[in-house]
Amino acid sequence: MAELSTIARPYAEAAFASAKADNATLESWSGLLSELSELAAHTEVRDAMSDPRISIEQRITLFTELVKNPLTDNVRHFIELLVENDRVLLLPQIAQQFEGLRHQLDGSAQADIISAFPLSDEQVAGLMDGLEKKFNLKLKPVVTVDPDLIGGVRVVVGDQVLDTSVQARLGSMRDTLVA
Repeated sequence: MAELSTIARPYAEAAFASAKADNATLESWSGLLSELSELAAHTEVRDAMSDPRISIEQRITLFTELVKNPLTDNVRHFIELLVENDRVLLLPQIAQQFEGLRHQLDGSAQADIISAFPLSDEQVAGLMDGLEKKFNLKLKPVVTVDPDLIGGVRVVVGDQVLDTSVQARLGSMRDTLVA
């Protein structure tokens, strides 16, 4: 996936610059990119955007008409650019990188917390206190449950992973015994 993220980066940066130039809130662009990503993920939309029988103008019209929110001129131009360069299917990666730029601007990051069991608000708050000190960033938690971890948590912040799950410890023990 590194190749897709490399291709998506200039578009995310362009969207970010456009959002700042548009005097729009980054939140509104973030929501819009999320909506566009969801549209691009639909099988029917993916098929239409890659169908050579449909002209570029028809693709632009089709895609913009599917968007529920009103579009500014900058957003409309952004969609046109994506369609013309056959990059609509990269919208999930573009949205993800846009969020990264947004977090970088306000000195924060997203912390993906995967737990074997549901965590209470107090447990998440305690975990966030320690993680914010470790990473020296304001973190925004996104908590998911994965029973395959057996116990413990796995935390992903950017490209750093802290894995204290039982699954990871068992894997480490297996590797040690095999070696």
